[in-house]
Amino acid sequence: MIHPTAQIDPSAVIGRNVTIGAYSVIGAEVEIGEGTVIGPHVVVEGPTKIGRENRISQFASIGGAAQDKKFSGERTELVIGDRNLIREFVTINRGTGEGGGITRIGDDNWLLAYVHIAHDCQVGNRVVFSNYSALAGHVEIGDWVIISGYAGVHQFCKVGAHAFIGMGCLVGSDVPPFVMMANEQHGRPRGINSEGLKRRGFDAPRISAIKRAYRTLYMAGLSLPEARAQLETQAQDSDDVREMLEFLGRSERSLAR
Repeated sequence: MIHPTAQIDPSAVIGRNVTIGAYSVIGAEVEIGEGTVIGPHVVVEGPTKIGRENRISQFASIGGAAQDKKFSGERTELVIGDRNLIREFVTINRGTGEGGGITRIGDDNWLLAYVHIAHDCQVGNRVVFSNYSALAGHVEIGDWVIISGYAGVHQFCKVGAHAFIGMGCLVGSDVPPFVMMANEQHGRPRGINSEGLKRRGFDAPRISAIKRAYRTLYMAGLSLPEARAQLETQAQDSDDVREMLEFLGRSERSLAR
């Protein structure tokens, strides 16, 4: 199932039942897990580890060197999990020595056409990147996040689990879990991702607790320390609010407010 025109480096490790299409190039120190399908004209550079049952479409460029002036050729990695869909012209770069050395993509993610994931990004599971969306370096994306088309996330920003980034939205601050960002050039919070939460099985009491936390953080006119104090009380009865509070504790940039 490897096309005769594909070029495979002798050091590459190819798992069972892997398909590699015409004119694809698999470089040195690349590992490809069982059942992964790589289309034609794909380039995978190493060191890169790709897990099981991924689907990588034509013209994707995986594992390229960091687009960072500080990168000086040090050994860094890209690690991709299982069952990811990576569509046409997606680019995913390896890490940098100063940024931890590893770009990491989790499991069951969808990266649609022309998505860019820069160096040292950490992406969770079941994330949807719509067409032309992009992450700058060192970005952290939680599980179940949806990033709409043409949206972008500034370097070093964090986006919490279940957040929703609207079409064309530019994110320059940390986005707490469950929050929706507006379709504006400089994104602003516009409520919680209640529809997405319903689809994922969140019941009415859980969603109500998250809405209450959102009102405390964004609509009560409180300073951030005052809002955090109230959230600490609310978190006693809600694991989801506790997750929001823990995210605030890890936030190193300004918070989207």
